[in-house]
Amino acid sequence: MTLRVAVVGCGVIGSRRAIEASQHARTNLTLVTDVDEARRTQLAARCECLSVEHWKEAIESPSIDAVVVSTPNGYTAEIAIAALAAGKHVLIEKPPGRNLAEARLLAEAARKAGRVLKIGFNHRYHPAIDRAHRLFSDGTIGGMINIRARYGHGGRPGYEKEWRGDPTLAGGGELTDQGVHIVDLIRWFGGMPSDAFAFLQTAVWPIRPLEDNAFGLFCYRNGAIASLHTSWTQWKNLFSFEVHGQSGSLCVEGLGGSYGRERLITAIRNPAGGVPAMKEDVFDGPDLSWRLEWDDFVCAVSNGGAYRGTPEEGVEAMVMIDALYRSAQAGASVQLSGATA
Repeated sequence: MTLRVAVVGCGVIGSRRAIEASQHARTNLTLVTDVDEARRTQLAARCECLSVEHWKEAIESPSIDAVVVSTPNGYTAEIAIAALAAGKHVLIEKPPGRNLAEARLLAEAARKAGRVLKIGFNHRYHPAIDRAHRLFSDGTIGGMINIRARYGHGGRPGYEKEWRGDPTLAGGGELTDQGVHIVDLIRWFGGMPSDAFAFLQTAVWPIRPLEDNAFGLFCYRNGAIASLHTSWTQWKNLFSFEVHGQSGSLCVEGLGGSYGRERLITAIRNPAGGVPAMKEDVFDGPDLSWRLEWDDFVCAVSNGGAYRGTPEEGVEAMVMIDALYRSAQAGASVQLSGATA
């Protein structure tokens, strides 16, 4: 079976999705759409597919089986819910909506439609992160003690004029933007925490009430703790994700490109004390996370099997994000609300 695909939103990420759909053996990129005529026609010419003016043409077309939604956050829920109701399978970019309420609406729409809804958490498919998760799941470093995560870039002049600087379109600032990737990884490794505490900061970019830095702590019922700092004032791009266990640690540094070489450093504790046994794996190849994620989506649609980035996982990530925002507003630690839709 060949899936016929429409891509809604032809920006940087939408273009990546379109290219993967056009090159995959089991998908056919049928059409693309964007409010920017030049952008959609250029991508259509590049991928040799149709260009249509409005997203409703994509979801109403009987020649479309699956829809990719790569729009600003403010449009994601409306388009994805309509596509699901029209019987299409859907892949949406992170975050799943602007807030927890929209994430729950998306999950409910997927359940009612009986269709695959996949959240674009492509970081899970980076080789260092994927291998770290496999090692952690195998018990290589023992039970989790804590997680320490940092992620950021330096923004750019005029951020306040882009959709990410518009609260109505973005929903949140850097915590919602890049922070949702970190939160998803924390949940993927450690599960759902019980409590959260956060400070938000708007230090450089004139985007109030949105934040350009977020500092957060998650606490687990067993005493484990996860910390995060996500930033739009990280002048040299950085990604660092560390999982520390009773028997060792797994540290992912870099994502390739401007974030530096992707590396996984595994340290196994020396019970007698002193230097641990160290191993470093370097992943210098091209970024295949988008291709691997697309293949996961196609397999889920075709075979009905398990996949990463389910609607429920999207809701859980937004439960965690919501708790951090509530904590920052209250100036106190808060309990996480229920994760079910």
